[in-house]
Amino acid sequence: MLKRSFLFKVGFVLLAVMLVSNVSMAQCAMCRATVGSNLSEGRGVIGTGLNFGILYLLLTPYLLVGGVAFFWFRASKKELSEKLSLTNSIKKIYN
Repeated sequence: MLKRSFLFKVGFVLLAVMLVSNVSMAQCAMCRATVGSNLSEGRGVIGTGLNFGILYLLLTPYLLVGGVAFFWFRASKKELSEKLSLTNSIKKIYN
């Protein structure tokens, strides 16, 4: 079973992500206004900075999913090694 502290940590991270997501969603309206004003003034250089910002926002979900997958893999590998060592101990006792 999952430990209570692990579930607490996962819940805390999910809550933090949910609280921060409102801020990141507001960025889209700000970017649109900035690009609109800069294009009307004839400046198109701001687009490269916005592209990097979009990539930054795109990277966050992939890092979160990758982190969850990594910790899940590590926990399952640890559990498997514990089961194997217990099985080997029991085989040694009965042989």
